[in-house]
Amino acid sequence: MSAIKGRGAASGAVSARFNLPAREADGDWLDSAQLVDGPGRHPLTTVTEEHPRSILSFNKSPDVPFDRSVNAYRGCEHGCIYCFARPSHAYHDLSPGLDFETRLFAKPAAAKLLRETLAKPGYRPAPIAMGTNTDPYQPIEARYRITRAVLELCLETGHPVTITTKSDRVLRDIDLLQALAARNLVHVGISVTSLDPVLSGKLEPRAASPAKRMAALGRLSAAGVPAHVSVAPVIPAVTDHYLEAILEEAAERGIRAATWIIVRLPHEVAPLFREWLDAHFPDRAGKVMATIRSIRGGRDNDPDFFTRMRPQGVWADLFRRRFRVAATRLGITGPKVDLDCTQFRRPSLDGQLSLL
Repeated sequence: MSAIKGRGAASGAVSARFNLPAREADGDWLDSAQLVDGPGRHPLTTVTEEHPRSILSFNKSPDVPFDRSVNAYRGCEHGCIYCFARPSHAYHDLSPGLDFETRLFAKPAAAKLLRETLAKPGYRPAPIAMGTNTDPYQPIEARYRITRAVLELCLETGHPVTITTKSDRVLRDIDLLQALAARNLVHVGISVTSLDPVLSGKLEPRAASPAKRMAALGRLSAAGVPAHVSVAPVIPAVTDHYLEAILEEAAERGIRAATWIIVRLPHEVAPLFREWLDAHFPDRAGKVMATIRSIRGGRDNDPDFFTRMRPQGVWADLFRRRFRVAATRLGITGPKVDLDCTQFRRPSLDGQLSLL
């Protein structure tokens, strides 16, 4: 399987997990598309506007530090090959591979829907997480500005929010982030996988370069916006040797909080990741997968509550120790996200805040 320039996935096979039929040749033009376009084709990105009835999703997972989230987009053009959100496209009859990064969905009414939820008499505030499924600052945010609209609503209502991104586009909203930070209403995490732009171009082909992400962390820190670097995901024998260097550069830019996460390969992500390894690192593909399986109890992925985010075994212990030693040396601690929920004021549906 050869790589496709500018994309993370090397194929667009649909998933059989939801009993979706595989496409069979029927004589139409699609049967000749690859023959005509060749393996180096450049799939175009399309965006479909989606109009759901609600936007705030709740969860009861014991493995994540939030119970609610807003996802402004479905699919992500960053094309990170390891993205654990890829399987969500399979549920909609689309490929977790190329479709996930080329057939995107935007929810332009997100802020309006969120306002309706926040206005309900029974609503109780807790930090809203953005970027938990797909990146809120992927390229189409420049056009739709959905994330910005949600942040504006959070500032208006005094509602706390957290952001996770791989993009320096977060700086376009630094005015809102500073205003939220002044009221202890926001925390930002930026994920950095390596410091090598060539490697990152293979792993996450349309995400911001490592240098831009590091610069964004520095800008946020200087602006007084609470931020941390997330060394995520750590991929054994591919990115793990950058762990200490990422922490060191982040510390030099004023960042004093960090986390790390080992790579996860749920459902269709595992075969896509194997294709990627075969295309880019055939010399070490076996070693990488063997190490991942040793961390996940002999499986490509551990889906179980309480253990899926807690890698086990010798390799996991080594990465954990390396992170701890480097963080201690640099004065880095775990991110303390203790945002203020007491400032929340329920909005009215006409855009005015309630006095009560």
